[in-house]
Amino acid sequence: MDCLTMDGRVVRVRTILPEDTPALLALHRRLSPDSRYLRFFSAGAALDAEVHRLTRPSGPDRVSLLVEEGDDVLAAGSYERVDATHADFALVVDDDHHGEGLGTLLLEHLTAAARRVGITELIGDVLANNAAMLQVSGDLAPGVARRLSGDTGTVQVRVPTLPDEAALTAVGVRDRTAAHHSLRPLLTPASVAVIGAGRRPGGIGHEVLAALRAGGYTGALYPVNPHAQEVRGLVAHPTVAATGAVVDLAVIAVPAAAVPDVVRQCCAAGVRAAVVLTAGVDPAAQSEIVHHARRHGMRIVGPNCLGVVNTDPAVRLTATFAPAPPVAGGLAVASQSGAVGVAILDAAARCGIGISSFVSLGNKADVSGNDLLAYWYDDPATRAVALYLESFGNPRRFAWVARAIARRKPVLAVKSGRSEGGQRAGASHTAAAAATDSTVAALFAQAGVIRTDTLGELLDTARVLVDQPLAAGHRLAVVGNAGGLNALAADAAETAALTVPALSPACVEQLGVSGASAANPVDLGAEATPEALAGAIRAVARSGEADLLIVTFVSTRTNDCAATLTAVGAAVDDCPQLPVDVVVVGGGDVPSSLGARRVPVFDLPEPAVLAMGRAARYAAWRREPVGDRPALHDVDHGTARGIVQRALAAGGGWQPADVARSLLACYGVPVVDTRIAADADEAVRLADAISYPVAVKAAAPEVVHKSDIGAVWLGLADAAAVRRAYRAIGMAVGAARPAVTVQPMADPGVELVAGVAHDPLFGSLVMVGLGGVHTDLLGDRTLRLLPLTDHDASAMWRGLRGAPLLTGYRGAPPADTAALEDLLLRLGRLAEDFPEVAELDLNPVLAGPDGCTAVDVKLRLAPVGTEPDPYLRHLLRQAAGTP
Repeated sequence: MDCLTMDGRVVRVRTILPEDTPALLALHRRLSPDSRYLRFFSAGAALDAEVHRLTRPSGPDRVSLLVEEGDDVLAAGSYERVDATHADFALVVDDDHHGEGLGTLLLEHLTAAARRVGITELIGDVLANNAAMLQVSGDLAPGVARRLSGDTGTVQVRVPTLPDEAALTAVGVRDRTAAHHSLRPLLTPASVAVIGAGRRPGGIGHEVLAALRAGGYTGALYPVNPHAQEVRGLVAHPTVAATGAVVDLAVIAVPAAAVPDVVRQCCAAGVRAAVVLTAGVDPAAQSEIVHHARRHGMRIVGPNCLGVVNTDPAVRLTATFAPAPPVAGGLAVASQSGAVGVAILDAAARCGIGISSFVSLGNKADVSGNDLLAYWYDDPATRAVALYLESFGNPRRFAWVARAIARRKPVLAVKSGRSEGGQRAGASHTAAAAATDSTVAALFAQAGVIRTDTLGELLDTARVLVDQPLAAGHRLAVVGNAGGLNALAADAAETAALTVPALSPACVEQLGVSGASAANPVDLGAEATPEALAGAIRAVARSGEADLLIVTFVSTRTNDCAATLTAVGAAVDDCPQLPVDVVVVGGGDVPSSLGARRVPVFDLPEPAVLAMGRAARYAAWRREPVGDRPALHDVDHGTARGIVQRALAAGGGWQPADVARSLLACYGVPVVDTRIAADADEAVRLADAISYPVAVKAAAPEVVHKSDIGAVWLGLADAAAVRRAYRAIGMAVGAARPAVTVQPMADPGVELVAGVAHDPLFGSLVMVGLGGVHTDLLGDRTLRLLPLTDHDASAMWRGLRGAPLLTGYRGAPPADTAALEDLLLRLGRLAEDFPEVAELDLNPVLAGPDGCTAVDVKLRLAPVGTEPDPYLRHLLRQAAGTP
């Protein structure tokens, strides 16, 4: 895997092979005596034996990895299993490369490999004075268990292979630091070469060079054209190497067939980043380009992209052929489509949104939206991020990168492909793997991403968030000179999940308006003076009775529009703690914002209010706790692994009910006592033992909607009823002697459905919704990706439209929602431990006052192929032939 060092260099982590023996011996022989002593507890270690150990074939019980940069081996590490759930680990790092995070990177990859084969903890003995190794383990798992041995002077370090929240936070910090350093040559280059800068206006290379010059790029600029002496007044060079300079960024605008050779020339010249504008690059050539660039530490944007922009006055980079440069501001934009990128930049300019940086991702061969999110996390110029996405390269990484940045600055996104036609268009454009819209919605909700359906909604919401404070609540005040606009704003507030509360008498008195006109919305009347409108704004802001404010103004021939807008701008500047939108109708040439605060001006009330609603929901998400992943100490992981391994060895697929129940029992998931009968007589014997009334159902796990075909019989009061039910089930499933389940009748409760579904790209998702026959009819369900926190579990059932049924609807006793949350968390841990759980369906789950119990369980197990690891830092690699 290609990975980043902490200073942003590209290295590769891979399995050690026998042919690596000479390089590994050289690595160990380069170690200083002190380093050898710290690694082997002896300066005279047998290096040949150690290298022989490392070069043995890797397998489930042993893994050896190395880190290489180009042809140089910089570090090596391994683990060897000592029992079912534990393994010993060891690391070595070249003396010249300490402090680059290589040991931590290796340990991350070792824990990931161990996690996949059921190892829960890596153990290492470290000399007490080996501060570097103790730091590595501490970096990977803050609070890692350590035990000092007084006899040997060593510390036993125990690193869990499944990271907790503290470890995930530490991974995120390392990921963002590495990505930020890696992308600095791209977004803050000290020098730029435009390769393919033609002499004639209209060509892409020529226009990019022109844009860079017109934008006032502050660094050194080199046109590269072997057929020209100069381009746009600058000396041209035949190759990037011929510039004789250290070039940070190459902008490549040459024919597709020439791109691989140009990239190789850039790598040889030490170029750190490249933007490949060229479209039509062959998929196999694209894969070759990325491979070559990674070996030389160069990052690539594109191919098939519009370029990059950074409006920082110290950089002023406009390396794009978009029609007009953006104005500087606080919104960072990444677009997978060049055309959509142009649309965003154009619309942002028209509505007054300033851009901090812009990246057109194109084919996303290397640099992705995830990399940019990590970069923008620490970018002081970026106050909000806007994304246009057609696909996810690594949605598991997106989940925790986006969640981290959204905790400090808003992330807005439009994801195309919600419809069948949109999916076809996106796939034809980027060959993207389609994700279900419900999965994308779950990803965004969990990560705090503000999802909008249209680009217009995205920009409307950005206008509210970029230059304004976050709302403290959902109370909206509407003040204006037109009752009709005020009414429309109040109606839109309900759709936006905002309230429009009546103002207090004290506040009304300050407004100077009487009667219904002061109730909120506040109608000052068509004759309202600029001073009256400004005074009302200040009075509402000072009252503390509103969290957000909409100001509406209708310009007529009888009022002074310019004076009113000036007064409104001054008034909103006096209340900086309150988010404000201004709606102006009939004003002609109206500015896009007012006051020093740049309060946005809209031409209609509904978009303004809906944008405020999205901003308020985001602010509420920011106030919510992050949540914790519970320890669940009663989980029997070893027994569960045995169940899964035996089932997969037998072919996997849909599992018998007893296998499903046994696996759930290992995770403490309550299931109704269920017994299997092979014939009618056995069904009666089991029913007699359970005691009546009982339920009898078809046991075949592949049968869907059993009740629809008459394969579920409830409340059977005696043996005769059991026999009748057995015969009916046999006719329903077309079997003379069907296997059936016999269960006691469960206590009544709210019928829910819960379960797990595994997606190879997104990972496992946990689901809860209204169950029984309502599952498909109403479609009332929520989804969350892993890892699942206690806050996620609570938000899942609270997000159901049927949530009131669980809290005592119309006098019914409330369900034990704590037990429901515990059940969801246990399902989440099961899915996290065993991605082989392809489908798990608990339907119904009866949620009552005394707990939650699953009645019917269906389980399908399947082997897991190569999938993104949610906790592993690495760069995406595309296979040849994948655009």
